[in-house]
Amino acid sequence: MPDVDELTAELLQAPKYRALALPPETVRSLLEQELARHRNPRTAIKAAREKLHQIVAPYLGDPDYAAAAVALQAAFAAGEQAVRQTCTQLMAAHASTHERIALLEHFYPRLFALTGQPQTILDLACGLNPLSFPWMGLPTSTRYHAYDLHGPRCQLLAHYFALQGLPPLVEQADILVHPPQVQADVAFFFKEAHRFEQRQHGCNRAFWQALNVRWLLVSLPITDLTGHHSLLERQRRLIYETLSGLPWPVEEILIGSEMVFCIRKAD
Repeated sequence: MPDVDELTAELLQAPKYRALALPPETVRSLLEQELARHRNPRTAIKAAREKLHQIVAPYLGDPDYAAAAVALQAAFAAGEQAVRQTCTQLMAAHASTHERIALLEHFYPRLFALTGQPQTILDLACGLNPLSFPWMGLPTSTRYHAYDLHGPRCQLLAHYFALQGLPPLVEQADILVHPPQVQADVAFFFKEAHRFEQRQHGCNRAFWQALNVRWLLVSLPITDLTGHHSLLERQRRLIYETLSGLPWPVEEILIGSEMVFCIRKAD
């Protein structure tokens, strides 16, 4: 049996992952999962590498994080309009948030009309979504907890939170290995449930159950990245099969090319 700690260290030091400063538990959990599934260790290691590539999702795009920090600093010195413009430019670098930019003025008002204005938010596997805070209509006293695997991204978001006057609640973490236990009004889980399913089939159910939130807002794209193929029925199956037997009502809100499944976990 291969030494999992040695393999973990080797993968973390690979050129394509070294700069991301990924949590070791992410790589270790992938290796342990695949070694349990495959008799051939080489096949297992290859499968773990492929899943790690999917998790990091370099194809979704990233800004130059050092340059982005400088741009945000300048924007906050220039005023609110410059902040919104810079946040928009940065979100455009990542496919997940890029698709939402044109809808930001309506996106959060529609969600909060259902959930009520949250005082505490969990943004799970957040990507660059916290940069949309200026469009949320929330006070800076909001307890906004942002979680992501990507080290440089978390550093940029922590810098942004400080400039925005938000509490310093950015955490680099593998939320699947360690689900957040913070009590919150609303959790955002945007465009990630299908990627969690690729990482570990069936994992969403236990993960969602572990969250201590009133509302879980799970969004999924209704078309593929080309925009040519509908994914809506597939995404609905994922959500409702995950929730099978659970007493949580769901409301669907379609916003652009994104379906938000608003799951009420508690009154």
